[in-house]
Amino acid sequence: MAEQDNAIFVGDKPFMNYVTGIVMQFTTHEQEEVIVKARGKHISRAVDVTEMAVKRFLAGQIRIRNVSIDSNEVRNREGKLVRVSTIEISLERV
Repeated sequence: MAEQDNAIFVGDKPFMNYVTGIVMQFTTHEQEEVIVKARGKHISRAVDVTEMAVKRFLAGQIRIRNVSIDSNEVRNREGKLVRVSTIEISLERV
């Protein structure tokens, strides 16, 4: 997966770091589209972060354009192949 300037990868950092990242991409960096990405246990956090940005911080300024789900095979620590769910939420300026 290629690194994208307009992508926010949701993980273990504090919740508001991701919300702030989305807001900064649209305001400071003047992006027309931002993609929120997460996998596994972080998917629900990505949804919450997106909803907070769309409905509270940038209400009326951005909207969800598309949601894409998938799964990838990765090796876990024990070396076993496991499937991990992924999500990409595309946000666009209104």
